[in-house]
Amino acid sequence: MHNTIRKQLVERIDPGYQKFSSALIPNVDNILGVRMPELRQLAKEIAKGDWRAYLQTANDEYFEEVMLQGLVIGYVKADLEELLTYVAEFVPKIDNWSVCDSFCSGLKMTKKNKERVWSFLQSYLVSEKEYELRFGIVMLLIYYSEPDYVDRVIDLLDRVQHEGYYVKMAVAWALSICFVKLPDKTMNYLAGENSLDLFTYNKTLQKITESTRVEQDMKKLIRSMKKR
Repeated sequence: MHNTIRKQLVERIDPGYQKFSSALIPNVDNILGVRMPELRQLAKEIAKGDWRAYLQTANDEYFEEVMLQGLVIGYVKADLEELLTYVAEFVPKIDNWSVCDSFCSGLKMTKKNKERVWSFLQSYLVSEKEYELRFGIVMLLIYYSEPDYVDRVIDLLDRVQHEGYYVKMAVAWALSICFVKLPDKTMNYLAGENSLDLFTYNKTLQKITESTRVEQDMKKLIRSMKKR
């Protein structure tokens, strides 16, 4: 099966897109150049068939082959515990922000299983591995930046101590999403005692000011909070 999947990927290569993607995703040199809509379409087709056999034998040589596995896991219909087993097997394959964030976006079963997935994520949120930690953080910002969870989310984000660039960027992104959705609670955190390093703190402020959902007066206030 994996040979036919690779053949389908190769048939969909767009050389111009390969250049574009490679520039966007540094440190990744195995991109074929297949656009995301094409990958999603292929993932949906696989998810309707014998997807378990596919996931057991799938190749990891190319960026798109890994991305495709993550997308398939998001599309399949299965028992939650079985799905979480596949999620746990996939996370160690993540080695860039693009696969991480697309994978997280696809795990929509989280919406109906908030508490179970929350407990599943906890080990990733204390991982020392950059992309395991980013996986946990991006899951928080997509599915848990809401009133019932925001206090716990901010508390977890505040405890993150990791020098990885893509971890710091994820924390800043997550806090900016919390601010957009729940400004009062997030402002109390940012203006009060917090454990953010200078880069992450200022990057959080920058991401808030870049949001189209924040008023100009508030952006002005946020800019004045920058630390030197």
